Amino acid sequence: MAAATKTFDIASIPADGVGHEVVAAGREVLEAIATNSGGQFGFEWRDFDWGSEYYARTGRMMPEDGLEQLKDLDAIFFGAVGWPTVPDHVSLWGLRIAICQGFDQWANIRPVSMLPNVQSPIVGAHERDLDWIVVRENSEGEYSGFGGRNFSGREGLGEVSTQSAVFTEVGCERIFRFAFDLARTRPGKKVSKVTKSNAQQYGMVLWDEVFDRVAQDYPDIETESVLVDAMAAKFVLRPEDLDVVVASNLHADILSDLGSAMSGSLGLAASANLNPDRRFPSMFEPVHGSAPDIAGQGIANPVGQFGSAALMLEHFGLDVEAKSLQVAIDRTCEQGILTRDVGGTASTHDVTQAVIDNLG
Repeated sequence: MAAATKTFDIASIPADGVGHEVVAAGREVLEAIATNSGGQFGFEWRDFDWGSEYYARTGRMMPEDGLEQLKDLDAIFFGAVGWPTVPDHVSLWGLRIAICQGFDQWANIRPVSMLPNVQSPIVGAHERDLDWIVVRENSEGEYSGFGGRNFSGREGLGEVSTQSAVFTEVGCERIFRFAFDLARTRPGKKVSKVTKSNAQQYGMVLWDEVFDRVAQDYPDIETESVLVDAMAAKFVLRPEDLDVVVASNLHADILSDLGSAMSGSLGLAASANLNPDRRFPSMFEPVHGSAPDIAGQGIANPVGQFGSAALMLEHFGLDVEAKSLQVAIDRTCEQGILTRDVGGTASTHDVTQAVIDNLG
């Protein structure tokens, strides 16, 4: 077989639990898409065994020079991080956030849509044509890592911890412009900004002010400002009014999980951690966790990983192939080939094979 015209070098990091199963499934689907391209492109996979097992052997979630090993690759295909033997803050900061911050992957996008045959807890979800994207500021805010713990030597309950949320004009402006540019590509042409500036009078007031300034450069885009608690209610009560929702690191993390639950399962949710400047590789991962309770049983839902693969294809400019994969996911759901978390009986392998069979 002739060599592919374009080869994408991809880091494969399954990490923990069901991450191994869904990354393997995602790679199968991507290889099928590459085969269908007739040699136009292909993938070169670089395997990394980082994660909680690596931590048990070395005391680190990834090597000290891990970012150096990844920096020249085209993308990172990630599974899930976390295992009961490693504290969650150690596993997350030692691998996923280390990559996100180290590569300035400042824009995290998490689409929310209703898949055929998947029951949503929202009444009439499929008839209401619900489809929106959460844009998460992914580099600062509440997950900046600024803070510490002190006074542990005091008697009684004397220890003090601080955790600072950091908002910068640069960080706010770039994520808002990203959200507005994205809204221009969508039918709704609306950006909903999530805030809590009534209670957080410094960081989130700056957040609001920068949004208002940036919005002036996009007169064609409708805007609204919604307090995070009101937005949580709006997700449930008026989701048809949503198009692009932009929020801080913490707020978007929570709201996007709510959106995933509304679509029927966290196992369906895809995401992309983007370095839009393309100075570093971007990372594509499902939203779900490592699911220790079902890991190794072959029943994990791979759809979130497939959706993340579609986002990676879009990032590479392979829009036709990305659309083909999304259509294959829809067809598979229409056929009732669903895993247990969404009411079916299919295995990870069953869903994977069906999506491959349904590729255009």
